[in-house]
Amino acid sequence: MTTKTPLRLAFMGTPDISVTVLTALVEAGHDVVAVYSQPPRKAGRGMELQKSPVQKFAEARGIEVRTPVSLKSEDEQQAFAGLALDVAIVVAYGLLLPGPILEAPRLGCLNMHASLLPRWRGAAPIQRAIMAGDAQSGVMIMQMDEGLDTGPVLGTKIVAITDETTADSLHDELAAVGAPLMVQTVEALAAGGLVAQVQSEEGVTYAKKIDKVEAIINWSRSAVELDRQIRGLSPFPGAFFEMTRRGKRERVKVLRATPVSGKAEPGTLLDDALTIACGDGALRLLEVQRAGKARVKAADFLRGLSLTVGESLAQ
Repeated sequence: MTTKTPLRLAFMGTPDISVTVLTALVEAGHDVVAVYSQPPRKAGRGMELQKSPVQKFAEARGIEVRTPVSLKSEDEQQAFAGLALDVAIVVAYGLLLPGPILEAPRLGCLNMHASLLPRWRGAAPIQRAIMAGDAQSGVMIMQMDEGLDTGPVLGTKIVAITDETTADSLHDELAAVGAPLMVQTVEALAAGGLVAQVQSEEGVTYAKKIDKVEAIINWSRSAVELDRQIRGLSPFPGAFFEMTRRGKRERVKVLRATPVSGKAEPGTLLDDALTIACGDGALRLLEVQRAGKARVKAADFLRGLSLTVGESLAQ
């Protein structure tokens, strides 16, 4: 639907979740005069420079793209101010916005954050919420200030986290509810119909970036904890364990599992359905991925491996 009063805006974002919001703003008829995104990075087997999903989307639609490595220089800040914006929309951009950037647009800068603030401020709110066993997540639209996700909140959508929720599925659900929420919020703000709510000083937690060591499956932990770890890291970077086959250590990612009853030394294979004993209970692995292979169901993984019930898969 086209708005009656299009806003002149810049969009600042990098990954797929950002594209969903940018698409909604464009389709709502707003005038996106510039897109800011992270510079192309080397990726893939050939380590070739890859443009971000946001940059690809913008270029395909003829929108100017800017990819500065920093916004701290006076030149970059003047170039941003020169856009004469009504508002800037920020979704998973990846760069801190200094004061002169925040203050340049007429209505300031709005950020969509994938958590129920003040819980899970920071880099990995989707993963942290699942791994911590939270019952719900959501998106919040906030007026940005110079703190880390500390600005007053203008709009909220709550989403349930179930026993089936993965980082991938929660990402998609939050993008789906967050995109229209951003459009509604920015239009209401422009019309003068919003009152910002200051964030509570209680319940503040920080969603630090996922460390590689956090992806290692430790079978001495409970099955419930490991299930949350697996779902919170699926599909990327993927929780994993290592096993020895024909004298070689092999890494196996676990992308889907379910807690079941069972008891033995942690890491012990309990049956031919790929159920592994944990520190408390057991975990039945449902989908796994060997290094360099596609993800497969447990039955396909077991075919040809000759695993023996009672053997240990612990590191």
